[in-house]
Amino acid sequence: MRVSDSIAIISDVHGNRHALEAVRRAQRQAGVTRTWCLGDMVGYGAHPNECLRACVQTSERCLAGNHDLAAAGRVSIDEFSPWARTAIEWTRARLDRNALDRLAGLEPMDDEGDIALFHASPRDPVWEYVLDGDGVRAAMEAHPARVMMVGHTHLAGAWCLGDDGRLDGGLVRGEETISLDRGRWLVNPGSVGQPRDLDPRASWAVLDPEANTLTFRRTPYDVPGAQNAIQAAGLPVELGSRLAEGR
Repeated sequence: MRVSDSIAIISDVHGNRHALEAVRRAQRQAGVTRTWCLGDMVGYGAHPNECLRACVQTSERCLAGNHDLAAAGRVSIDEFSPWARTAIEWTRARLDRNALDRLAGLEPMDDEGDIALFHASPRDPVWEYVLDGDGVRAAMEAHPARVMMVGHTHLAGAWCLGDDGRLDGGLVRGEETISLDRGRWLVNPGSVGQPRDLDPRASWAVLDPEANTLTFRRTPYDVPGAQNAIQAAGLPVELGSRLAEGR
């Protein structure tokens, strides 16, 4: 695959239209016209149809996350927390036929080309959380791509495996630019719709293929608006309150 200009990397929107719209505005202001989405467009938030449609229509590469697959009835909801199960059942009842058709055609991984995409991890693209060095090293051993991108954890991070076998990196807080010139990389852009690093701002990243860099971005959005939408929808109030706390 040939890439020639910057690409917004987004993940875990989770039905949060307010956050997604803020990120898309920031993306346009930065002149970034391309998007890759790592999945979980629905679940938790009050606008599943709108977020799913926007992500699928604007993303060159788009994955299905575990919440997307559960909402489409493609995986069991037994593994989810009570709040998540409630949100998935609510989402299932509100997804329109076009949304269900979109979800039916998406997979949790796309490992074609130089950069491999997985919702969760190369070992288990639906469920595995990659959070620390052992998990990162195992993920890199499971796939040969030099650069891999994952979501699912709602935590931004970047890890580099050097030619000498040394693993460097960790979770990323705030905005930061890293060079992908050397070594093998596993990166996570964090969550647009429900960050869990105690920073409520939407988390995403911009890949510059020509410069071979990845820039982590944080974008403020209308958190009270998202909270009010969750409350008006009759979803658990905790799904709204956690947004202001970034957890």
